[in-house]
Amino acid sequence: MERRRNRGLELGVILLLAELMNVGFDHIPPITLCTIAGQVLLYMGVINVPWEKWDICISAESVLKHHDYKRLFFSTFEHGDDMHLYYNMISFLVKGRSLERRYGSTNFAFLLLMISALTSVIYVVLGQLLTKTLQDEYYMKTCAIGFSGVIFALKVLTSSETPRGREFVGGLWVPTRYAAWIELILIHLLVPNASFMGHLAGILAGVIYTSTPVGTIADEFISLLTGERIIHGVSYYQSYTFS
Repeated sequence: MERRRNRGLELGVILLLAELMNVGFDHIPPITLCTIAGQVLLYMGVINVPWEKWDICISAESVLKHHDYKRLFFSTFEHGDDMHLYYNMISFLVKGRSLERRYGSTNFAFLLLMISALTSVIYVVLGQLLTKTLQDEYYMKTCAIGFSGVIFALKVLTSSETPRGREFVGGLWVPTRYAAWIELILIHLLVPNASFMGHLAGILAGVIYTSTPVGTIADEFISLLTGERIIHGVSYYQSYTFS
């Protein structure tokens, strides 16, 4: 097995470590901290895997035509460069700390795995649908890596758990419920290499979890596994109950 190139301490990694030390490792819940540490070590090459980052990127074509299903999971944790890693992990740090403390670490771990898988599946479905609708193979072939989609899903969850208000996004105060959608558009316009489909897939995964019975079913399943119920804020989908 050929070892990945060891990238060492690049600027984005140094900035991330500085921010983590500033927050305090003892103030970061364990699953959030382990998720960040795992992705940093993977990026640096300390965790040895038998692929380079772009060998594992996810596309509708790779999953549906070539049946390379490992990309549904592993592509999520790779990053294009050190600043891609830095911005994603800083954003995840904020959301992970909030949600893990609310749901409990074990529940959050299972929820994170479920959201990651759901985001990847939606990404593949979007690729196929857009290809058929627009008659453009680009959407089947476009390949993405990174945790951004999951972060967008967690942003939707975080917004659903907080009182309705306004949030500062891109220099504008916007209603919290629309913040993820506004951010999606702004990033698409301002960051050419960002994956619009990946971010959209994450938002849709968050919406499915927070606004449909799928979320209730997922909560019940996770609670069976962990023995702990997931308690949501009053703005969450209270109307869906199962006896």
